[in-house]
Amino acid sequence: MPHPSAHQRPGHTTAAGGDPDWQDWSDAWTRHIPVLTGRTDLTVTVAPGAGGGAPACFYPDQRRIEVDATHIGAPDTANPKRAGHKRLVPTAYGLLVHEAAHAAHSQWRTPPGTPPVVAAVAEVLEESRIEYRQRTRRRGDRRWLRHTVTTLISGGDAPVDDPWHAGHLAGLLLARVDARIITAKDIRGVRAAVTAILGRKRLLQLRDVWRQAHATDDSDADSMVDLAWRWCRILGIDPRLQPQTPVPDPGVFAGRLAQALTDYLAHAAGLTPAEYRAQQLNARFSAPATWSRREPTDAERAAARHLAARLRRARTHQPEPDTRPSLIPPGRLRTRHAITAQAQRAAGTIPTATPWQQRATLPPPKPTLHLGVIVDVSYSMHPYAGPMSSAGWILAHAARSNDAVTATIAFGSDVTLLIGPRQRPTQVLEMNTFGGSSTFIDAVKLADEVLHLRQPGRLRMLAVVSDGDLDDIPAAQRLVSALHRAGCAVLWLRPADLDGHTFTDTTTVLVADPVQAIDHIADAAVTALEQA
Repeated sequence: MPHPSAHQRPGHTTAAGGDPDWQDWSDAWTRHIPVLTGRTDLTVTVAPGAGGGAPACFYPDQRRIEVDATHIGAPDTANPKRAGHKRLVPTAYGLLVHEAAHAAHSQWRTPPGTPPVVAAVAEVLEESRIEYRQRTRRRGDRRWLRHTVTTLISGGDAPVDDPWHAGHLAGLLLARVDARIITAKDIRGVRAAVTAILGRKRLLQLRDVWRQAHATDDSDADSMVDLAWRWCRILGIDPRLQPQTPVPDPGVFAGRLAQALTDYLAHAAGLTPAEYRAQQLNARFSAPATWSRREPTDAERAAARHLAARLRRARTHQPEPDTRPSLIPPGRLRTRHAITAQAQRAAGTIPTATPWQQRATLPPPKPTLHLGVIVDVSYSMHPYAGPMSSAGWILAHAARSNDAVTATIAFGSDVTLLIGPRQRPTQVLEMNTFGGSSTFIDAVKLADEVLHLRQPGRLRMLAVVSDGDLDDIPAAQRLVSALHRAGCAVLWLRPADLDGHTFTDTTTVLVADPVQAIDHIADAAVTALEQA
């Protein structure tokens, strides 16, 4: 989400450097942007570093939108020409929708001579106003906007030591609740913290300002500036005496918002404030999963081929009712086909039309597997890092060889999408282990998001490579059981020589060497699939 004061830069003339690797994305989103905006004169540039330092930006004079490709990952993460690609890159697509909202509804410019502080407030008000307009015009866009807002904007995005910065946060987040982009539950802790600094009376006055902004016409610059002046008066700021936007003041309000947020979030996590601060400090110094690449060994390739063959033979046990066309009765007469058959006979040709439709019971189809492979890279898995990386590759490669839809995800102190659904796992990723295992639930939710593991009507399996020594075992068990009840098989590969936890509602295999244990893994995988 671009910084509010930088969402549109009329004087900008230098385009972000084009990257040939991202040209397909730029072209696809340029073709798509008229759907989001109703305008046909816009171009979209997707490239690393695009956006002028912000995640995305709209340049009205150049009629161009730029999106930083960092929020997509790799060019082959998804196919931008397919409608479903947005589910794989929801943050980046939400950025595109946000900038499209600016392109469609930010039709006013800040009048010359407006004090910088007033201009900054007007830009903050504009953020929720244009999203409100976009959502009103295209209801389905709200999903992507909400995802991006909750992902990229949080209570810790900016200093919030005084009323000015607390008001800024309220304008970015609380205003979006009234715009019906996010929910009150999304920012319940932020609301409590902002209220602690501003007080209920001033917060209600600010709310009245942003709600009036939501009702302001797209081209009404005077009203937006007047509302910004009113905002400053509510916060006790004189823009004529304040040449620049205020900087954090370490005075009487210092730390109050941070303390309120910490108290609330600690309570929600079942921790004391001290325990929560220690947890956040550890997380601050954590990093996404890292790895080196290597070619798979002959033994690993053979194991993957063996597992692929076993998966290929796996079938569901339930026959499925269906219908099939027939030249002769009994069955249901299909009038159009009967007329075609009569015409073919009249013309002296052998009839190929099938006028009758009969009920039939077909053999169970070979399923298209949707497989999520989740690899534990926490420090407790350090002795098992090599076999863990091998097991992850064998599972993913075997499934992908059967035209399965797969994704490989690492979890530790953070969650990393290693291999997306459109990528082929050609090399083994030798994982580096570090940190804790606090993000298992987030990793499962990411797998569910990209593979729809809880959606019925498809064959689904989650394969977890972990010792099961997770930070919140009860919550993890509830999630595993929910997947099991939804019909998603859960295969758990646990190191044989490490202590850990065994979860119910899973098919658990103790593994020392995944290559040597491939028969056991295949038996467990096939059993899990056939019982799903």
